[in-house]
Amino acid sequence: MALTRDFKETVAARAKVDKEFRQGLLIEAINAVLEGDIEIGKSLIRHYLNATGNFSTVADQLEKDVRSVRRMVEPSSNPTLKNFSGIVKACCTAEKLTLHVCPQTK
Repeated sequence: MALTRDFKETVAARAKVDKEFRQGLLIEAINAVLEGDIEIGKSLIRHYLNATGNFSTVADQLEKDVRSVRRMVEPSSNPTLKNFSGIVKACCTAEKLTLHVCPQTK
């Protein structure tokens, strides 16, 4: 299902002013990947990158073309772990966010 333009604009507008929201997108993306839902994880990373306009920053850090980074987070893509973790690291660096794996508590 395609997202509406209003949704994308809402995400972008909130991401520009809300650091916790941006960090939340990244945290949810990684949690999704760790739970095996790769598509949702890539989608959230893609929303983060679109909302923040950080595609070129990430591409520079990975020494890749921006189009290549865009393709890595498309639904049909299958990026290598090295490339995907590089994207995550670049995004976390931009947000000054350090992620740790913690045991689930009930």
